Amino acid sequence: MQILIVEDDSRVADALGSYLRREGYTTRQVGDGASAVAAVSSETEAVILDLGLPDIDGIDVCRRIRGVSGVPILIATARSNVEARIRGLQAGADDFVVKPYDVRELIARIEAVTRRTRTAPIPIGEQSLVKIDGVSIDLANRVVTVDGLSADLTPKEFDILAVLTRYPGVTIPRDRIIREVWKTDWAGFSRSLEVHVASLRRKLNRPEMVATVRGVGYRLLGGQRCADAS
Repeated sequence: MQILIVEDDSRVADALGSYLRREGYTTRQVGDGASAVAAVSSETEAVILDLGLPDIDGIDVCRRIRGVSGVPILIATARSNVEARIRGLQAGADDFVVKPYDVRELIARIEAVTRRTRTAPIPIGEQSLVKIDGVSIDLANRVVTVDGLSADLTPKEFDILAVLTRYPGVTIPRDRIIREVWKTDWAGFSRSLEVHVASLRRKLNRPEMVATVRGVGYRLLGGQRCADAS
């Protein structure tokens, strides 16, 4: 796996790159935002992105990369406030870690986010539309509209919504959502799930549509399955 490390501190980048190579990964390192966007290619399989870059804010770099590539992006940042994490996820990042981090956790998260690029196709029987209170969810084409307008969901936000949509009205445990969306049983993604759900509710403009079942998980309220999307 080739990993692009975007980090302006050369000591941090060198140490991380050396560790990843010892673990069998191929790495490429850049120290600024413009170089990061230019370095993303078909061979790039994951990006570790620092937000404090010298030329372009990391959030904007994330947004630019996402505009040209679906490569998994993991934000590694010293910004520990929740707002920075939310902005990063809304810009298209798949997950985040806060510095200083354990490199073993970083690798576990990289492995988890890259699994989304190997998601199995939706079975033929699920190629349908689900409509809920002005929200249309096309599982086959991964398209969501709200009151007729396209909802700009990130891949993870759509994946979470798709899991809930397949079982409208049924409470889906948090660990099951993490297992289906991140392809792991690791509970470390619990906080990331919460942030993605909060962003999903905002974009759907219907906070009550994705209900929290305290201590268990989430449930999609309502839903009418329609004819095949085609």
